[in-house]
Amino acid sequence: MLLEYIFLIVILIFSIVIHEVSHGAMANYLGDPTAKNAGRLTLNPIKHLDPIGSVIVPIFLILMIKLTGGGIIFGWAKPVPINPYNFKDQKYGSAKVAIAGPASNLAIALVFGLALRFLPVLAGFQGLYMMFSFIVYINILLAIFNLLPVPPLDGSHILFTFLPQKMENVRIFLQQYGLFILLFIIFFFFPWIILIINWLFTLIVGAPLF
Repeated sequence: MLLEYIFLIVILIFSIVIHEVSHGAMANYLGDPTAKNAGRLTLNPIKHLDPIGSVIVPIFLILMIKLTGGGIIFGWAKPVPINPYNFKDQKYGSAKVAIAGPASNLAIALVFGLALRFLPVLAGFQGLYMMFSFIVYINILLAIFNLLPVPPLDGSHILFTFLPQKMENVRIFLQQYGLFILLFIIFFFFPWIILIINWLFTLIVGAPLF
């Protein structure tokens, strides 16, 4: 069981690293080399680890799962540095960079999920099957959660890109109270988010995780 939890943390770390690298890679493609110059376009996790989000929070959540028998594992890495004023696409550049992270997680989920769906031989290797399943589930979770239109999540940057100027008060409100709104969603609406994640997992893999 301990080995399984350690593996979950490893999957989580590399998934959030790929998420952040994708942000930086898209920014670099759009003309902003800030992340590249900072050495953040690398899959080396040491460059991206956040002591709290990449280590303490995942370990705490795993302990809670072990004690209560339920819950999720989640975490984050240090955001890659980005200067939107360097973007060649000033209108949609921020949205493109924001969506690159969740898109990378969905791509990972699709690759491993479709492998489970169309390579039935994997079912004969229980350990490998569970490993692939965890990769799919964690990456769907990261993608869906980060697409919530609440600061500081990626979804907020997408929302702000398309928000009309006359709704500037909405932007200001979300920027001021985004953290409180996010905590409210986590405590009171996360079961609904889990339902969406489970539905997507089943849709991709063809079978539920549990």
